[in-house]
Amino acid sequence: MAVSGFKRELGLIDLTFASLGGIIGSGWIFASLNAAGAAGPASMISWVIGGIAVFLIGLVYMELGAMLPETGGIARYPQYSHGSLVSWLMGWAAWLTYVTVAPAEALAITQVLSGSINGLYTSAGVVTFTGFLVAAAFTVLFFVINYFGIRWFRYVNTTLTWVKLVVPAGTALILIFAVAHFGNLSNVKTGGFMPFHLSGALTAVGTSGILFSLLGFRQAIDLAGEAKNPQRDVPRAVILALVIGLIVYLLLQMSLLVGVPTHDLLKYGWANLHKDTLFGSLPFAGIASVAGLGWLAALLNFDGVVSPGGTGVVYTASTSRLVFALSENGYLPPGLQKLHARFAVPTAALWVNLAAGIISIGPFPAWSKIIGFVSITGFFAYAIGPIALMVLRRTASHLPRPIKLGNAGLVSLLAFVIGSLIIYWASWTYNVWALGAIAIGAVIYLVMYMVGGKTAQEVKSGIWLVGYLVAMGLISYLGSSTFAGKNVLPAPWDTIAIVIVSVIFYYWGIASGIETEAVREMTSASEATPSA
Repeated sequence: MAVSGFKRELGLIDLTFASLGGIIGSGWIFASLNAAGAAGPASMISWVIGGIAVFLIGLVYMELGAMLPETGGIARYPQYSHGSLVSWLMGWAAWLTYVTVAPAEALAITQVLSGSINGLYTSAGVVTFTGFLVAAAFTVLFFVINYFGIRWFRYVNTTLTWVKLVVPAGTALILIFAVAHFGNLSNVKTGGFMPFHLSGALTAVGTSGILFSLLGFRQAIDLAGEAKNPQRDVPRAVILALVIGLIVYLLLQMSLLVGVPTHDLLKYGWANLHKDTLFGSLPFAGIASVAGLGWLAALLNFDGVVSPGGTGVVYTASTSRLVFALSENGYLPPGLQKLHARFAVPTAALWVNLAAGIISIGPFPAWSKIIGFVSITGFFAYAIGPIALMVLRRTASHLPRPIKLGNAGLVSLLAFVIGSLIIYWASWTYNVWALGAIAIGAVIYLVMYMVGGKTAQEVKSGIWLVGYLVAMGLISYLGSSTFAGKNVLPAPWDTIAIVIVSVIFYYWGIASGIETEAVREMTSASEATPSA
């Protein structure tokens, strides 16, 4: 069950900081401004909704991570519960997410640097060729840090995460108490607390960077195979990172809302704050400068490189472990499981992801153009968790569960339904690309099935997921015009449809779970252990 060859050197603090490093990255620099532009002061509600959804998912993976502490767990759990089709689609969606995050962080650094270096971005907000080279160079730097082993990763990430934690939290508290234009929260001239209605707050969850940021909790799970005590520390790390990360982001969102000078807010409105030259490439640094806090602005310019850089390092590590797991599942060449003889890292997987990451900068030449896509594919990849948990409660009941989630049925159902709603709220504008890209994975699987090596039973156990993908895309297309649909299903019928469909596919997914070959192998191994 566990992967051999990896060095088990990560403790609770390392794992917590790995997840925190994934949560607090470029999101803290840009997500608050994006969320304010989409929802105004109601963006506080957006963070709470996103936090609840991700926390429910985190609870599910808390049990899974303790029960099956494996490298690249996101691709392994569905292999145990449903077999190859579900596992491949989840792994494909996760890879689409992971491999684009490190370049997104490199683009964020490039955007920050564009405030002081000319020629990195065009007036349309996309990177120039020079900017592309800078972003590619940072992507290579993330690769180099990871190439020299988990110990390098451990030291670099822990150091950077301390900075990434203290600076955002301190900035938020300073701006709240030093600036405090609390009238911004209810100013009727800018639409009051909810200027874009509830729909704005809902859309912001999936498109402004909220999910993009909070889903970073998964790093501890992906690194479980390198933890000293994974059953104990991985679940604790996930919950600690989520709680700390959400508190920091709520403070940051509030500090931006009350930190914007009222005259600037009246001039531009919430939706156009990004056009205010006050903010430039660093919103919080702009607010600090106007408030006369030059030292803070200088610190934030420094952290504008450190925070995205730390997250890029973390995601480079976890993406290589995901590719390792997909190879272990038999979907990718076995050579991708090769570990460096000295550093014990999956170097072949690192090289593949480096090439794919640099290529991905082309279609996504700006941070704001990637987060909606990444949020949907990322949340879709984790949607299987609640269903996999319930299946494994039935098919692998013999496995020890260091942590057993109470009311697992209710928590899992709520997690799946809320996750489906968030995907829908992200709007057809983003769903057409994200769900379409995941659908390409189904086509790739079909080719693999036709070539051979996949059983009809595993295909049958995954039909529900293909149906769910189609249903979500269809409702998004026909749904309310508020979410860029054709308004064939106006509110509230669109929401009702999503809830009904997600409940149906939730129970269908559980019913489709099977005792897979992977579970049978674990059973044989656990029975053989006492007599060894």
